[in-house]
Amino acid sequence: MDQARSTISKIFNGEPHSYTRFNLTQNMEGDTSQVEMKLSSDVDEEVGGNGVGEHLNHNSNRNCSRKPYATQTFGRTPKNLCFIAATAFLIFIIGYLIGYVVHRKKDLAPDCTASFVTSEDAVLHETGAAPLMNWDDVKSLLSQKLSANRLDATLSDFSRADHRAGSYGDEQLGNKVHERFVSYRMKTWTDEHFVKVQDPPTSGSNSIVFKNSPEERLKGFLSYSGTGSVSGAVLYGHYGQESELRVLKDKSINITERVLLLRAGKISFAEKVANAAKMKASAVLIYPDPTDYSFGDDTDLYGHVHLGSGDPYTPGFPSFNHTQFPPGQSSGLPEIPAQTITQGLAIKILRNLGGPSLPEGWDGFNRLGDLNDTVTVKVNNVLAEKKIINVFGLIKGFVDSDRYVVIGAQRDAWGPGFAASTVGTSVLVELARSISDMVQNDGFKPRRSIVFASWSAGEYGSVGATEWLEGYLASLGMKAFSYINLDGIVTGGNGFKVAASPLMNTLIKNALKEVKNKDRSLFDQFAKSNWELEVLEPMNMDNAAYPFLAFSGIPSLSFRFTAGSSGYQYLGTMLDTQEKLNTATSMQVSQLAETAGRFAGHIALRLVHDHLLQMDLKKYYDIIRSHVVKLKGKVSTVQTMQPQLLPQALTLDWLIMASGSFGRAFRSLEAEIQNSDLEDIEMCRILNDRIMTVERSFLSPYVSPRESPFRHILLGSGPHTLKGLADHLDALKSNNGDANADQFRNQFALATWTIQGCANSLAGDIWALDNEL
Repeated sequence: MDQARSTISKIFNGEPHSYTRFNLTQNMEGDTSQVEMKLSSDVDEEVGGNGVGEHLNHNSNRNCSRKPYATQTFGRTPKNLCFIAATAFLIFIIGYLIGYVVHRKKDLAPDCTASFVTSEDAVLHETGAAPLMNWDDVKSLLSQKLSANRLDATLSDFSRADHRAGSYGDEQLGNKVHERFVSYRMKTWTDEHFVKVQDPPTSGSNSIVFKNSPEERLKGFLSYSGTGSVSGAVLYGHYGQESELRVLKDKSINITERVLLLRAGKISFAEKVANAAKMKASAVLIYPDPTDYSFGDDTDLYGHVHLGSGDPYTPGFPSFNHTQFPPGQSSGLPEIPAQTITQGLAIKILRNLGGPSLPEGWDGFNRLGDLNDTVTVKVNNVLAEKKIINVFGLIKGFVDSDRYVVIGAQRDAWGPGFAASTVGTSVLVELARSISDMVQNDGFKPRRSIVFASWSAGEYGSVGATEWLEGYLASLGMKAFSYINLDGIVTGGNGFKVAASPLMNTLIKNALKEVKNKDRSLFDQFAKSNWELEVLEPMNMDNAAYPFLAFSGIPSLSFRFTAGSSGYQYLGTMLDTQEKLNTATSMQVSQLAETAGRFAGHIALRLVHDHLLQMDLKKYYDIIRSHVVKLKGKVSTVQTMQPQLLPQALTLDWLIMASGSFGRAFRSLEAEIQNSDLEDIEMCRILNDRIMTVERSFLSPYVSPRESPFRHILLGSGPHTLKGLADHLDALKSNNGDANADQFRNQFALATWTIQGCANSLAGDIWALDNEL
């Protein structure tokens, strides 16, 4: 009867379900944040606007006032008494029927138990309080909405020959994305950034002169290179990996003041140049070797050499409104010139090199080069400020609307960029249309929000995405619980690779099993024996998801259909066209894009559908333990070989105890989840927030974002990481002059305390913390 009275009260009081709409961004002028409330019937009337100055807010205040009602006294006549009795009986019957129907619906509701994942074989259940659509129905709806035919039309619509960041073509594509989001009745907004990028010289060109040969003028270029004219002797350095350059040094070959000639591939352009600069080389030339690239001799390469992401002239803060902060410069900017050359020009140089023979296992033209093989490199790139625009669309959740998953794709490219950006942008737009349609027309009600983002200046090092992260880092760290990257998702059809936070491993595995490609699941098609070895790959610095993960501490995922061992050779060239991608995929671009869209959509919808986030904490525990074992062995070796550097008193006990604290914390959370009422929305919100702290807590609070922007101690880059500690121990073992035992001990202590801090945040309340340290 209480339930019946409550239901009747809601009917007569006219309390409709409200659908709140919010913007995510914060006012840069310091205005008070605003929250706009819209009823569901009004949602069709809202067509968006600029979101700068507003942000998501889970809590909203309602002013409830009651008007006094006039009273009237009825006489107790037999007629009135009969009327009152009949009315009471009628209300009782209506209340009973409504209560019965509500109770019946509750009995028929799906099982709402935990979806927290603690092992790979955990059974997944649907979770949370109504309204909840069956997960199988959600999957089916997404499959119906996404189609190869629709993607074919969208690919054609978003294909352009010229859309370099900040250009008219880039802006036009941004407007088109915005128009699509508006037509899907999504909340939309844009962010403008004024960033500094380095472009080829507006007059003249970059060039090289080898020995007495004529000057070669070059079209390709590397943004953020050092500029000027440098002369030196050519030295072939294979791929320019640090281990390969150490091989040259071990052979007593002097790298100082040499011009390194390096093959493209294996590592990023930026890492090649950074490794060369560390060895005191004077310049770097990078070329596509015939064994790796089968395109023509005259194909130019384009890229950047900033060892970081975002605008390198505003490190750690956003480039809003012609930023007037004190001048800054990223530590990842190289000081030496770097330039790409064509395959044909590189072969001419290689054939004329003298000097020592190649080290064992190296490919090339037999000789490394001697001091007579001189070359002059001139780089005249110019620094320019450009306005770039990020475009956003929002599908707001119905329960935790201020928690959101972000799906993004870069919009710009050096040339046609069909695989680099057109496919990802098209899938982004089609996913936005499909999920919007599911919400507006099919009754799907996501618990959390989904943000669709179209980034600019991705080719310069994820500039648009990183500037957005820097602008809203404090709020994003608390609100954004995952990022899904759509860049380069189709580059072939023979393989499937995923790079992601270890927290998402089980989520990925289940998506592989449920998403089909050509009537077979992706798991059956590409994971024949050990799925982690065959499908998962490390996330490199060039990946647009990397700053979300290693800079912002947001669990992130990037994936792609690949062309097998040969790879797709045309990224970063003017040959990245629809025709080339059609050839690489056997004319299956649309079909593969559809499958890729369903894979990304499947993961996003799972994250906003379940009441409890599917995050695999045990994976991080295993990774920490693996690092502890490696470090323990290396410390023991250094103490044996160089006892004067590391005293026997130095042990890994603290690190082992911190690792144990993390293990106890996640197992305690697992037990707490099993004993919690997961129908309690607020309880699940608290549990989800504790899970969300894990990735963010692995960001070292002890390093500067200018010096080490990728602060993640397990997946980041720099001496503060556990890998950095292992490398430092290797340097101590060989008594390398760059190694410093005191610095190692300091970094070791800070990394240990970062892990303990993560365990503390996972434990939750202050009285639940592990005090053993």
